[in-house]
This record gives sequence, structure tokens and C-alpha cells, in this order.
Amino acid sequence: MRRPGAGLVTLAIFLLGGCMVGPDYTKPSVPMTPAYKEAEGWKAAQPSDQLPRGQWWTVFGDPELHALEEEVATGNQNLKVAEARLREARAMVRFNRAALFPTISASAGASSIRDSSNRPFLSPSVSPGSSGDLLLSLDMSYEIDLWGRVRRTVAAARHEAQATAADLETARLSLQAELAMDYFELRASDAQEQLLDQTVKAFEAALQLTTNRFQGGAAPKSDVAQAQTQLDTTRAQATDVTVQRAQLEHAIATLIGQPPAAFRLPPQALDTRPPDIPVGLPSQLLERRPDIAAAERRVAEANEQIGIAKAAYYPTVMLNASVGFEGSSFGNVLNASSLLWAVGASITQTIFDGGRRRATSDAALAAHDATVAGYRQATLTAFQQVEDNLAAIRILEQEAQQQRRAVESAEQSLQLFTNRYRGGVDNYLQVITAQTVTLSNQRNEIDVLRRRMDASVLLVKALGGGWDVAELPKP
Repeated sequence: MRRPGAGLVTLAIFLLGGCMVGPDYTKPSVPMTPAYKEAEGWKAAQPSDQLPRGQWWTVFGDPELHALEEEVATGNQNLKVAEARLREARAMVRFNRAALFPTISASAGASSIRDSSNRPFLSPSVSPGSSGDLLLSLDMSYEIDLWGRVRRTVAAARHEAQATAADLETARLSLQAELAMDYFELRASDAQEQLLDQTVKAFEAALQLTTNRFQGGAAPKSDVAQAQTQLDTTRAQATDVTVQRAQLEHAIATLIGQPPAAFRLPPQALDTRPPDIPVGLPSQLLERRPDIAAAERRVAEANEQIGIAKAAYYPTVMLNASVGFEGSSFGNVLNASSLLWAVGASITQTIFDGGRRRATSDAALAAHDATVAGYRQATLTAFQQVEDNLAAIRILEQEAQQQRRAVESAEQSLQLFTNRYRGGVDNYLQVITAQTVTLSNQRNEIDVLRRRMDASVLLVKALGGGWDVAELPKP
């Protein structure tokens, strides 16, 4: 008697637990190198030397930038959209998980029927009949997940929720990086405006010098005209800078969720220097980039879809049960004799569908291949971004040193030509040329610093901003 009993228990466990058809998930391989090519001579990161978790912008040491970044999390509307998408994905997990449990419904109905006196094929002498019916019932239906279709559907929804959570972090990091870049570019505009304002004052003094020399008969009228032209051109350049600054200020206001008309940033020239940023190893990048994590989770989701498509080839097993009372009046509907019940099971197997299941399976396989390729492309793009910005920071640092020497040389030349003009040795064209070259080099120096700061922000973004895949919500 024990053997049949054990067999029934085994059969029951098999029916309730079922098996899983379709492939098991294996994380795809990606192209990998042991180190970054452009990291030669870069400061090696120690185990404790990492970007600050969540507040990576603190490495720049700018309190005003820190305050603005804090407002992005609460005020940015695009970030709120991403957060709502995450809530939606989590709700879909609960929705799909509900299929693991029976569906139970209750119903109550009352009906009264009177037959027509003019029914066909009946004698007119037959009087019409009437009947009434009261029904109270409790119904249950349950699909036995014999082949894992429901469980794979739940797993796919969980993977999508994890991917959506990574999408949220990608959006957050992108918005934070965009704010930082806009902020440093605005400060660079302030530095340009400050330089141009100082240059305007210097050119006003130069114009006064040429005017005095002209009035004293020591210089021609053309010197005054040239000095006036140089002054007006520089004033126009100073005015033009304010256009870009205004637009950057408006962009920052929008990023932190404020109307541009209600937001002001006092002028402050850019004087921050790029910080040292630990880059780690290429293999660590796969764990630090939220967009790569999202792509990998969607590969896992596509793998579940293959199993769901495979399950369609197997029969569907349904359990149904119903219990209730049926009577002809309110007086007898709850009598013991009015009790009714029904229990049954059904197995449904599709025999011919014109190739629909095969097409669905082929589509799932193709979608899986596409997500794998997308995952690998995401990693290649991430490696490129890190290499690009490592190269930019390294090369721009050299350019900044060269540009500083160019500015010093140009300032020295301007001083020499100005003194020679005062002494009547050179004409004013030499001074004009030196002024133009000096201003151009000074503006280039500010622009190189701006590009270095932008490259630093982009490098932090390419490294994931201190994020780690362990922060993804657990299934």
C-alpha cells in the first residue's frame, strides 16, 4: 500500500510544481581587455579609492554645485517620469504573480421566465408556463503551471522591473551629469565675461592713449580709429557671452524643476581644477554602469520569453470547481436540498495553429539575439566613453600647460609693443595685433579649462557615478 501512496504523492508534487521548459539563463560574454589603453600614467585606484556613492559631484568641491545637484532628485520632471515607470514595472510583477494562485469569484442571480402563448408547434389550448430561479455560487478556476509558463512570465516581469530600476539610475546619472556640465559651462561664461570686461577697460585706456597722442600730433587719426574699432569689437564679444550664459542659466533652472524666471545664479568665474578620478578596471565597469545592468537584465527577460514560447507547445491543464445554492424562491434557496457543486479538470492541447507557435518561438529567439547584441554594444560603448574621456583629460592637461605659456608670452609681447608705441618706435598696428593675440589666448585658456571640466564630468558619468549593480532591487 505504501508504493501506490508514494506514487500519488510524487504525482501530486509534479502536477503542482511542474517543470520548466526552455533554456536556463547564462549571462552573455562581452569583449574585454585587462586595462584601459588611455590610462597609461593614470593614478591607480585603491580598493578604498572610489567615487562617492550617490554624490559623485562632491569630488569637484563646489558647494553651489552640490546644492543644485540635490535639487535634481526632488524637482526634475524627467526623473519623476522614470520613477513612475519603475512603479509601473513593479505593479506588473504583482499582476503576473497573481496567476500563480487560483481565481475565486462569487455570483448571485435571480431570474423569472414566462413562456409565450403563441409558441410554434404547440396547441393553442396549452396554457403558457412560467418559472423562477435564484442562484448563489462560488466559483474557482486554476491553471496548473505544469510547464513553467506562469513562473517564467513572473520572472520576466521581475527582470523588467530590475531593468527599469537601472533605467531610473541611468536617467538620474545623465541628468546629474548634464547639470554639472551646464554649471561649469556657465561658470566658464562668467570667466569669459569677466575677462572681456577687464579687456574693455584696458582697451578704453589704450583708446585714451591714442587720442592723447593724436591730439599732441604724435600719432595719426588712424590709430584712434583702430583703437576705437578694437574697443567696440571687444564690447560686442562681451555682450555676446551673456546670451550663452542666460541660456545655460535657464537650462539649469529646468533641470532642477524651477521656472527660468524664478531662478538666478550670481556670477562667479570658473577657477575649479579637474579632480583626480579613479577609473578602476574594464571588468569592474560592467558592475558600475546602470545602463549595462539594464541591458543585461533585459537579456534575462528575453530568455524567459523563449521558455514562455516553448510552453505553448505543451497542453494546458485547468482545474475548475463551483459550489452554491439554487432555488425557486427566497424561501428554499438556502435549503440543504438546494446545494449544488461541481468539480472538474480539463486538458487542452493545440493540434494545428498554422505555424503560429513556431513563429512566436522564432520571434522570441530573434528578440533574445537582439538583446544580447544590444548588451554587448552597450559595453563597447561604455568602454569607448571611458577611453575617450581619459584621452581628453590627459591631452587637455598638456594643452592647458601649453596654453598657459602662450598666454604669458602674449601678455609679455603686448606689454613690449605698448611700451614701444608710447616711445614712438612702433606704429599702433603692432599693438592691435598683440592685443588680439593676447585676448584670443586668454579666452582659449578659459575654454580649455571648461573642456577639461566637461571631460571630467563625462568620465565620471562613463564610470557609472559610483553606482554598483548590487543596488538593484532583489527579485
